[in-house]
Amino acid sequence: MSYIKKPKIIRDNDPRNKLGMTFDDYEGVMSTLCAGCGHDSITGAIIQTVFDLNIEPYRMIKFSGIGCSSKTPAYFASQSHGFNSVHGRMPSVATGANAANSELLCIGISGDGDTLSIGMGQFSHAIRRNLNMLFIIENNGVYGLTKGQFSASADLGSTAKKGAPNLQTPIDPCTVAISLGASFVARSFSGDKDQLVPLLKAGLMHRGFAMIDVISPCVTFNDHEGSTKSYMSTRETKREAIYADYIAPFSEIEVQYDEGTSVEVDLHEGGKVVLHKADDNFSPLDRGQSIKAINDASDKGELLTGLLYINESQPDFTETENTVIKPLNQIAFEDLCPGSKALHKLLDGYK
Repeated sequence: MSYIKKPKIIRDNDPRNKLGMTFDDYEGVMSTLCAGCGHDSITGAIIQTVFDLNIEPYRMIKFSGIGCSSKTPAYFASQSHGFNSVHGRMPSVATGANAANSELLCIGISGDGDTLSIGMGQFSHAIRRNLNMLFIIENNGVYGLTKGQFSASADLGSTAKKGAPNLQTPIDPCTVAISLGASFVARSFSGDKDQLVPLLKAGLMHRGFAMIDVISPCVTFNDHEGSTKSYMSTRETKREAIYADYIAPFSEIEVQYDEGTSVEVDLHEGGKVVLHKADDNFSPLDRGQSIKAINDASDKGELLTGLLYINESQPDFTETENTVIKPLNQIAFEDLCPGSKALHKLLDGYK
């Protein structure tokens, strides 16, 4: 894979965040994706997110597997840590990194094939462990690198570019994630930055496994009439159940909602997620209701978007596994390697 470095142009009037960094400081190399690919819009939303949250790049670590989606980490925050793993194996690498240094903000970028086919096993276990990471699925319904075959998320009856319909029942990552115990689940559209950016902010600041399924049309293989994941179809069928706005710690709340139609959820890092309920009958705090709402919308041919489920009371991976909070690279060698006697005593505890 070839990378072309973006030319950096410094302008005196560029907006700067509280760290004094510009938007360009959070960019990466030039994208090699097809012009108009929804994945590039997601990249832009991620850059906007970390810029607005005033996150130093060295505090972030990015992961990906294999596929068009897995190129994304190269396109943002070039000064942060990163690891491109093999197909479907990104969650296990993220688990190891999280155990070694839980202070890093972990962002995993995956695709519908990378997640729901070869990676389904690792995806499932990252969820049940409530791994502290933001897991973004760039979902286009096809395998773009291998010429547009249907992926596991392709809707029943959706047609391929040459007209053949998909005859297999799709896997919905949102219902799977909620049913397996994910503590933050959302869905958005790459062409809706106003909705996507607040969701990314809330997901990144959430303690635990935060998954956002982003419908991201493939302009080369899946943007034709008959595809249910084309730009036109997504715009026509998406229905927002919950509008979420992330409020950073100590920030003045500027949004206003009508009484009785909103709810605030306190995040562990001090921020808030303000939820405006477009559908009064839907609550993202009720797991069963969330799954029912997603399925009901699907039966009507609609795509339910917004924050679909959140649970801030669930312990994360570092708590359940009792891993050390201090990064391993900051612990003295004598404490990391206490000797053979300490090792044998530890092993005896497992007999």
